Amino acid sequence: MLVENTTLDGVLVITPKRFGDDRGFFSEVWNRHALAEAGVDIDFVQDNHSFSAAQGTVRGLHFQSPPHAQDKLVRCGTGAFLDVAIDIRTGSPTYGKSVAVELSAENGKQLLIPKGFLHGFVTLVPNTEILYKCSDIYAPDCDGAVYFDSPELGIDWRIAPERAILSDKDAQAPRFADFKSPF
Repeated sequence: MLVENTTLDGVLVITPKRFGDDRGFFSEVWNRHALAEAGVDIDFVQDNHSFSAAQGTVRGLHFQSPPHAQDKLVRCGTGAFLDVAIDIRTGSPTYGKSVAVELSAENGKQLLIPKGFLHGFVTLVPNTEILYKCSDIYAPDCDGAVYFDSPELGIDWRIAPERAILSDKDAQAPRFADFKSPF
């Protein structure tokens, strides 16, 4: 596996090797031992699978606060999406800064997002499947969100904000300027 640092400490792009032939390919997308050697030692306890039918579907920006904060390892099963992580670790020199990586079924890249980051994505094509591992269970009482297009964040979502397809929860999330980080 190729493990690459990003501009945010702890956020990694992980690209598993693919072994292909005329039938398709095989790829080992998670190997605890191999990634521990690269400094990633996380005990994942839950796998999630998200499907978005329409291009321009935005999910996020989400987080889970302690005691159920989550590390996530995100990848694309089908289609393509722009995956975004924003540092919300109070006192961090990169607080409020973001990283955006295109993940697709074709490129096979994964994004590792540690605890203390907002996470969200926008689908770039229809019928996109997102698969991700989490290091803690979903806990509704620890669930939180920030509005995806908060101007303070300056994220290029590759779509006009008014064309984003949002859940009611995400559309009503507070702006980053009004957000108090639990990290």
